[in-house]
Amino acid sequence: MTESVKVSASSQMSVGGRDHPASGVFDVLNPATGSVLAHAPAFAPEDLSHVFGVAESAFQTWRSDESARRAALRVAADALETAEDVLATLLTAEQGKPLREARSEIKVSATWLRYYADLEVPREIIRDDERGYEEVLHRPLGVVAAITPWNYPVTLAVWKIAPALRAGNTMVVKPSPYTPLTTLAIGELLRGVLPDGVFNVITGVEPLGADMVAHPIPRKVTFTGSTPVGKRVAVSAAGDLKRVTLELGGNDPAIVLPGANIERIAKRLFWGAFRNSGQTCFAIKRVYAHESIHDQLVDAVAAIARTVTVDDGMADGVELGPINNRPQLQHVDDLVQDALRSGGRAAAGGTRIDRRGYFFEPTIIDRVEDGVRVVDEEQFGPVLPIVEFRDTSDAVARANHSPFGLTASVWSEDTERAMEVAAQLDSGQVSVNSHGAGVQPHLPFGGHKWSGVGVENGIWGLHSFTDTQVVTGPARRREETERTGAK
Repeated sequence: MTESVKVSASSQMSVGGRDHPASGVFDVLNPATGSVLAHAPAFAPEDLSHVFGVAESAFQTWRSDESARRAALRVAADALETAEDVLATLLTAEQGKPLREARSEIKVSATWLRYYADLEVPREIIRDDERGYEEVLHRPLGVVAAITPWNYPVTLAVWKIAPALRAGNTMVVKPSPYTPLTTLAIGELLRGVLPDGVFNVITGVEPLGADMVAHPIPRKVTFTGSTPVGKRVAVSAAGDLKRVTLELGGNDPAIVLPGANIERIAKRLFWGAFRNSGQTCFAIKRVYAHESIHDQLVDAVAAIARTVTVDDGMADGVELGPINNRPQLQHVDDLVQDALRSGGRAAAGGTRIDRRGYFFEPTIIDRVEDGVRVVDEEQFGPVLPIVEFRDTSDAVARANHSPFGLTASVWSEDTERAMEVAAQLDSGQVSVNSHGAGVQPHLPFGGHKWSGVGVENGIWGLHSFTDTQVVTGPARRREETERTGAK
């Protein structure tokens, strides 16, 4: 069924299992060239009551059959894998990442769908004895509005889609206007896999997202994006007491302790920061390196940066693609130039690459301290500052002295000491001798402080798409015994 579905850059919005007419179009650019890749359909905000109404109607049936929901998620996973080639090509064209990483994103998304399809959720019976019966239930909320980002357009959408649908909700998804095409294609791909109205995809520029949050029908908003926008989502959702999950910005530290084996960890540190050209919410954004190994680490990571192949994501052998969009390229350039004016040194890189598209050299900056923007702010690009420290307690304090707290890591040959330091870091996840190792379907992912509200993934992510209900009554064991006559 899914093999015959046409998936292309001309995909249409999906509402109720059908094409939804556009009120206009907007340009989607190829970040490797800066030129127009496609014209995406623009959704008319005045049609929101229609699309949310379609989802609300579908909810009444969808919520009632968990076995059907689980089966549909498995078929959806199969559909994504069947269409991997065309989806990955489209993803690279609009996002910029190397094609092999785009393929991985589709595979990972299928894994998430299967995880939630297969997840066994035990009943929570608190009491069933002579004093009575007590059970905790988790009821679906209704319609969920999902607003997704441009760095991992498919994976981070599926982080929301899989648990929301498994829990029994229906959805209206709006991808970033920088990367709408692959999500539109998935909307078409899943027609017939999911019942009409269960999964709807609309696209457009602002104020479409703000209008979705403010609309009275959705009972939950799940958003991944910048902290400033996330704060606006929270304020708007509060007016209607909508539930929210917000996965926001980070300034994720890595602390490299004295005695660390630089030859062994340099490559892992580099890719922990630079994968997807640094456009990863949990990427390493700043390194605190002990003075005894600081210079060696800078040299080792800078040597890697100078040898990495940066090119169009479709090119053979490419390791890093472009930054996704011009505003982000400008932000990265501003941070680097500010660091250099503040006395920092570019041990590698430091400038834009002179070619079409939004390319920036993989850049390692040292001789900077806290208080310089490139250390204090989230770069979200191919830039890594390495800061020297003398005392480990000072490094921990500096790592924690941030409004963000998404992920962190500690690197050392002494694992027990690294674990002790990790326990002192204020972030949603901390890894030892790796970075982001806890980003798995079965583990909760969420940030402290300005890095977000709530968590995604695991049973915790599933429950975030539900309301808790307590049911009490007479003992059911006794009732069952009386009904059947069992001894």
